[in-house]
Amino acid sequence: MTTLFVRHAVSDYEAWRKVYDTFSAIQKANGVTAEAVYQATDNPNDVTVTHEFATQEAAQAFTRLEELRKAMQSGGVVGTPTVWFTQKV
Repeated sequence: MTTLFVRHAVSDYEAWRKVYDTFSAIQKANGVTAEAVYQATDNPNDVTVTHEFATQEAAQAFTRLEELRKAMQSGGVVGTPTVWFTQKV
């Protein structure tokens, strides 16, 4: 199992969350088996998202989706996200 971590700033968490929640069907259709959203305790607009996948290839393919790029843009993601992958051992 591979977990994709994405940390980014958003301009308005509530607006971002609405877009994120509508993206659920696309997540599932592209291999996301579980997901979670975290906020920094001192800044609600500092968001970290995790998505689990069966393989690293599926996780990497997800990060290249044009739909994902558009959703992040319309959700108000600010700057370049920090992205990393982990394997459960």
